[in-house]
Amino acid sequence: MRILALTATPISGQALRDALPAEVDLDAVEALIVAAALQESPLRFWVSDADEAIDRAAAVWQRSVDALDQAGISASGDTGESDPLDAIDDAMQTFKADRIVLFTRSDDDARYREDVDPDEVRARFGVPVDHATPSRSRA
Repeated sequence: MRILALTATPISGQALRDALPAEVDLDAVEALIVAAALQESPLRFWVSDADEAIDRAAAVWQRSVDALDQAGISASGDTGESDPLDAIDDAMQTFKADRIVLFTRSDDDARYREDVDPDEVRARFGVPVDHATPSRSRA
């Protein structure tokens, strides 16, 4: 099974296990971790001040891939666009996921545009979507 995980924070193998239904066999999973280059504020988003966000996203997916590899889960990663839906769309062009997992933080801790609606993702991409919170996604 191919799983695309969109995250703004590093995730662990346990976090991925917890986010997925019990019937998913992680030994048979190929995961792509996409860390959207989310901005801290709308101003930074609209003036395209992306360098810091890109660096942060690269660190997130690299830490996540390392943690998943240590847990025995086949994983690769990439940095995505600052709009999470665009990041998913871009990733789906080359990685046809069977399932998408969204790791998002609460509104109080979320970065600009992090509040992705699982129902919208499900409707747009036509695959099952799971949602997890950061308390279950720390690497």
